[in-house]
Amino acid sequence: MSIEQRIVELGFVLPNASEPQGSYANCVRTGNLLYVSGKGPAAGFSEVPQGKLGREYDVEQGYAFARAAGLDILAAVKLAVGRLDRVSRVVKLQGFINATDTFEQHPKVLDGCSDLMVAVFGEKGLHARSVFGATSVRENLPIIIDSIFEIAD
Repeated sequence: MSIEQRIVELGFVLPNASEPQGSYANCVRTGNLLYVSGKGPAAGFSEVPQGKLGREYDVEQGYAFARAAGLDILAAVKLAVGRLDRVSRVVKLQGFINATDTFEQHPKVLDGCSDLMVAVFGEKGLHARSVFGATSVRENLPIIIDSIFEIAD
């Protein structure tokens, strides 16, 4: 079963990859590593969510936002390399959580993207990661996730 088939089997739909909003690339490949620019939660929402975790949104909503950002990441990877079956490893996720200064559940929010990667890629989806609270992020999005993938030739 292909990775795209697995995504459908899991009940997800890949969105069209979001476009960069400045002078940068969606993805940059160097050697066998693909660096994906920060993605927010655009997939599956009638309006792009805006606001802070711990104020407008709770952990469960943040988890869903991280999963949506993960789907946008996968769409960008597919656009860059043609097929998601070329991913040999999810190397790293780095999350920036737009949160109040008292919000402390950043890892549980990023789990939305981490759990998606493991569900989609199995063991190849296990990755290193880091997560940070931020006082603000672009467009007041609740989460932004950068990622690195290893790509097979």
